Amino acid sequence: MSDMKAALTEMGFPLWKIDKALAETNNAGLEQAMEWMISHEDVQEEITSAPIQSIQATSKDEAEPLLDATQSVAKSIKCDDCGKMFRNTEQAELHAVRTNHANFSESSEEKKPLTEEERKVQLEQLQGLMKQKRLEREEREKREAIEREKKRIQAGKEMAEFRRKNDEIEMKKLAEQRRREKEEERQARERVRRQIEEDKLARKKKVEEKDVVSPKPEAVPQDLKDYKQATIQVRLTDGSTLKQIFNAKEPLSAVKLYIDLNRKDGNFPYKLMTTFPRKVFTEEDYDTPLNELDLVPSAVLVASKIM
Repeated sequence: MSDMKAALTEMGFPLWKIDKALAETNNAGLEQAMEWMISHEDVQEEITSAPIQSIQATSKDEAEPLLDATQSVAKSIKCDDCGKMFRNTEQAELHAVRTNHANFSESSEEKKPLTEEERKVQLEQLQGLMKQKRLEREEREKREAIEREKKRIQAGKEMAEFRRKNDEIEMKKLAEQRRREKEEERQARERVRRQIEEDKLARKKKVEEKDVVSPKPEAVPQDLKDYKQATIQVRLTDGSTLKQIFNAKEPLSAVKLYIDLNRKDGNFPYKLMTTFPRKVFTEEDYDTPLNELDLVPSAVLVASKIM
């Protein structure tokens, strides 16, 4: 349905009369269609019906009631609220829409054709009604647009709030995961430290037991006894280095413990060696003091990955 037809239908005009007015005015416009309908109030809807059979009165007594019935047929519709006359029900319905009048009755009085002045007044009334309907429609559309915008903004806020809560949950999960990883790493380092300490104590006890049953070792040359500290530099498997000062009497296992606690090249097993002179230290060497391994006053050790 076109906009003009929808507007005329909203004002109360019958659809058949709107179609005829638009066709007669070649769809020239809303105002032209209204003027045509006002100027042709007496136009009736074309209805195809069956042929009416002729009734032949057989006597004067039978014909007179038929004549009286024909003369009493309603020729117009009257508004009992204001007294206006209308040619047909469509006009009466249009009047009821504009004025909210509800009391109508049939009348045998024929409605007089509208004068030019009355047509102008009625046209102005229709234009006013059309303007009012348009303003109401625009106001309704404006309210609907505002309501849609409110809903869109509310939906955006809800989505932003959902994302914020979801991000908080993810951040909490990530923080908890990092805390667990740090705790597991701390516990692993603590286990390694305890194991090294236990191994150190076990080797120390073994050395003490050996000292009890075995004769005293030969005297260490005087030049080695004079060193109290050993500066050890360790080159790790990734090329990085560690450097630390140890007591000359500490065993090689103390160096290995320091490496285990501070290395960054991984957790794989390794062996210690010197390059000049070349020597690979064995498990027995880890119980031997640094000064007895000729690692004083300083030495460079190389950590080599065990394949």
